[in-house]
This record gives sequence, structure tokens and C-alpha cells, in this order.
Amino acid sequence: MAQGQRKVVVTGLGIVSPVGSTVKSAWENITNGFSGIKRIEAFDASNFSVQISGPVLDFNVDDFIDSKEQKKMDKFIHYGLAAGIMAIEDSGIEINENNSNLVGVSIGSGIGGLPYIEKNYEVFMKNGPRRISPFFVPSSIINMVSGNLSIKYGIKGPNLSLVSACATGTHSIGEAARLIKHGYVDCMIAGGAEMATSPLGIGGFASAKALCASHNDNPEMASKPWDIERDGFVLGDGAGVVVIEEEEHAKKRGANIYCEIAGYGINSDAYHMTQPAAGGLGAAECMNYAKKDANINSEDVDYVNAHGTSTPAGDKAETDAIKKSFAEHAYKVAISSTKSMTGHLLGAAGGVEAIFTILALKYNIIPPTINLNNPDPECDLDYVPKTAREKVINYALSNSFGFGGTNGTLVFKKS
Repeated sequence: MAQGQRKVVVTGLGIVSPVGSTVKSAWENITNGFSGIKRIEAFDASNFSVQISGPVLDFNVDDFIDSKEQKKMDKFIHYGLAAGIMAIEDSGIEINENNSNLVGVSIGSGIGGLPYIEKNYEVFMKNGPRRISPFFVPSSIINMVSGNLSIKYGIKGPNLSLVSACATGTHSIGEAARLIKHGYVDCMIAGGAEMATSPLGIGGFASAKALCASHNDNPEMASKPWDIERDGFVLGDGAGVVVIEEEEHAKKRGANIYCEIAGYGINSDAYHMTQPAAGGLGAAECMNYAKKDANINSEDVDYVNAHGTSTPAGDKAETDAIKKSFAEHAYKVAISSTKSMTGHLLGAAGGVEAIFTILALKYNIIPPTINLNNPDPECDLDYVPKTAREKVINYALSNSFGFGGTNGTLVFKKS
């Protein structure tokens, strides 16, 4: 097949999340409307205006990383490595001297090792510079999920770590798919990882008035995309990683194929540091680029896994963007926000939500948007409120939009 025409398929999934740290448990909880939002227990948040987050559920790092090596890594690396290991095992791919140059890694993060930075700064302030850990830098820099995974498996192809705020996971998968599509590699392990629920992470986003501060006593109700009472997102932690391959490469080795990555859109609002462009113009164009790349029309799309963060401006802008991009079909396509259950995983959000979108395609089940009790009149589309819905899905979109005006959309096609 000519360069630029190679099909890219998904063959492996791995997840660490607030709703489960296996693909099976996370999917069951998402489709059952389970909220992973809880009061913060990792540190004393009693003096913070925001005291809730989405911590990872049922995760044991000992299952994936030797105890000695764990100490050299921030938790976001633990999560990303674990999700990558799960995805590789799920795919069944074997990496050896014959194919290692044609396999790559692209796992990014929005912030990286914030807890490890905090910890070492405390040591520095208390005991001076000589007591800073010699592993401080490699334990906290963003590229070390990809780096450690490549070392573990002997992966010698591209070794990348994109940083594009909340669009990181989506961009990591999309750019990895381009590398395969244009013939540079046959296989990529791609996604995002994040662990920002730390004093600085919570405090910083709370100071920016980005987080929900009104549901400290009932955290499960805090994330409510498109509800008239929404007042900010909930910070979540975890990782979502997929194995993607050139279609014939996957078929030749008898891999299980979940779906095809049919299209990818990427652009910028060029508007504001943290706010989306008025009317969702940038996001609309991004979805249009993705549909054009997939060679489909709006009417072909059955489901949109929305960015849907539960912020007043963001949810309204995404609603407007879908209306601009889909025209009359905007009122017919099913839309949901799994962030209503997971919270917002920042750089990992796109990876985790790609997995939920892929599983929606596989099982023809659309995850619900929970907590949508009083819909905003200006957000009047079909957001699949409260309960999951069975529907045949042939094409699905996954949206991610980030600070700095960066946008990303993936199109998945049923195989």
C-alpha cells in the first residue's frame, strides 16, 4: 500500500483510572454510571477550598514495577508504565531484534512529576541542596514514561512525549497514528499519564477558579457537564495507553483488532490562555479536520465522547462547536462526557477517553453523562443523561481541548 494510505488499527488497551485500573472494571463502572470522585486522602486538604478529586481505583504498582525501581519514579510514571504494560500484553505483540526499530512510544503528560517536585523542594528547603535525590530529574520529567517503557521492552523506534495540556493524550495517539500511516513505523504505544492531585496541583487550579469547590461534602455529584449548576471540573489521576498498528501488520500476526483510527484533527484557537474561543470556532474546525481526514460526513458519526469538563465556558463552547461542525445532525448524534465519572485527567484524559470511545464502538454501548439533573438551556443536545444507551456505532469521535487553545479530535471506525 502506498505511503500515506496505510490503515491504522487499535490492538491493545491499558488503563489506570478513578473508575478502575483494568479495562474490564473501568468499562463496567463507566457503563453503570459509577462515580470515582472522592474526598482527598493523599494529603491534608482541610485548608483548601477544594477537597475532592478522582484518585485511581484498585491499582497495585507492585504488579508492574519492581519495588526498587518504584522509588526512582513519580506516580505519573507508575501509572503510565502500568497502562503501557497492560496495553502491550493485551495486544500480544512481541518486540524483538527483528522489529524493535519499527515500534515506537508516544506517551505524554500535561504536568508530569508534580508530587516528586514538591517532595524534593521540601527536602531542599529543610536540609539543603546536597539532600536532593539523585533521581529527582529522571523521576519527574515528562518523557520518562516513554523512556522507561522503551527500555523495558527494547523499543528502538520513535521515543516521544508530547505536552499539550488537556489534549496531550489525544495528540499523542493522533501523531503516533500519523507515523504509522506514513510508513515510518509499523506499531506505536501511545497515550497519556497524569498524577496532579497534590497540594500544588489542587491549590493552583483552585486559585484559577477552574475546579468545583461546591461539593466537598458530596463529591460524587461534583462533575456535572452541561448542567446549569456546573461550576468547575474535578481533578483526576491515571493513565490511558493504546497499542496501534498498521492494519496488515496486525492481521499478519493474528492480532485482535478493536477498531480503526480513521481520522485525526489538530488546530489552535489562537484566542486565550485558558478560555475557549467564543462560539467554539476552533473546536468546530478541529472536528471538521478530523472528519475530512476520515473521509466521512457529519451524518456518519454516531457518537461523540466530548471533552465535557463541567466548566461553564467550556461546556457551552463545545456545544456551540458541535452545532457548527455537525449542523442539523448535532441534534441527532449521541454525546456524553465520561469526565462526569472520572473527573478531568488532564494529559491522560485523551488516552482514557479514547479507550472508552473504542469500547463504545466494540460493544455498541454509549456511556452516560451522570449528574445531568438540570440541563443548561444553552446546552440542548443529546448528552445521554444518567444511564448508558445501546446504539449501533460505526463512527465515533473523541474530543480533547486544552489550555493555550490547543485542540485535538480522533475519529474511530468500527472494524
